[in-house]
Amino acid sequence: MDSEKHLIAQLQDTQTQDKAFRNLMGLYKERLYWHIRNIVKSHDDADDVLQNTFIKVYKNISNFKGDSKLYSWMYRIATNESITHLNKRAKQQQVSLEDIQIQLADSLHADNYFSGDEIQEKLQKALVLLPTKQQLVFNMKYFDNMKYNDISDILGTSVGALKASYHHAVKKIEHYLTNS
Repeated sequence: MDSEKHLIAQLQDTQTQDKAFRNLMGLYKERLYWHIRNIVKSHDDADDVLQNTFIKVYKNISNFKGDSKLYSWMYRIATNESITHLNKRAKQQQVSLEDIQIQLADSLHADNYFSGDEIQEKLQKALVLLPTKQQLVFNMKYFDNMKYNDISDILGTSVGALKASYHHAVKKIEHYLTNS
């Protein structure tokens, strides 16, 4: 039995679930945090969304069928939680999702946890101008260094469409960076 199947079995067994869940968090907490952070931009929001993600994973692990890799399933939950979080914020402020993302990117320099330089800040500002799907594909490919097959599992989109989205995203970002 490979280690992932073993971990899933432990997560689904009430006797070993808590210890296995602590293991799971140790394995994926940082990767998921940065994936979420690239979407929601703010450290505090990323922490909240990460917590919600792990709560959902914990509550739903018994329903995990193993149709995809465990981390793909968790990334999908993290992605959905991040988008839900942004949509909720946009609704509260009665602005569009794009407006919320622009506000968040504009306030990055004031975030004590943002350690990027001016180029990183410009990149984040360019990213929020992309359609959501292109943002997600770019983040997973560029920042998380994921393979297209894994991104396909997470987003439920064909590899060909993902490659096209990434290509379009790169072109738009290059255009933004050279013209701003």
